[in-house]
Amino acid sequence: MVLLFVAAQARGPFREIGRGLFGGITFGAHEFGHLFFALFGNEFMTIAGGSLMQLLVPIGAGALMWRTRDGVGIAIAGLWLAAALGDLSWYVGDARALELPLVSMGGEGDDHDWNYLLRTFDLLRSDLAIADQLRRVGDLIWFGSVIGGLVACWRHWQNRRPPEPRSY
Repeated sequence: MVLLFVAAQARGPFREIGRGLFGGITFGAHEFGHLFFALFGNEFMTIAGGSLMQLLVPIGAGALMWRTRDGVGIAIAGLWLAAALGDLSWYVGDARALELPLVSMGGEGDDHDWNYLLRTFDLLRSDLAIADQLRRVGDLIWFGSVIGGLVACWRHWQNRRPPEPRSY
């Protein structure tokens, strides 16, 4: 049941940015990424670090679950990654329109991360196409995580032990 609830929540960001169970923690990871990568003193990495960190945190959670061979945990981390990609797709898709309300630690005049990043590589005209590809990758990860989680639940159910008889 928990897996299906989390799967439903992970679809939220595909309908609206920041929606669903993972919205707040993904946003926090994004903002932390700017601060963390700013330590390296490179403007490009400071700006890219937000989006990078919002993807690295669920990947790291999945790696921890992999290490403990927790199939459902891996699936939930995958659903988190899918949700993070859903959120990111909105942000990338807004690079030209600049309509999303943004949080800024630097005050007025701060550039939209993805406007800056895509301009740097002369890809600003491709913002919507890149956003669409991020959604597609997120969809694949979401689907794979649901299937993987259901398989892990099935295996767990198959390997359950009968209850020990009670001694009175």
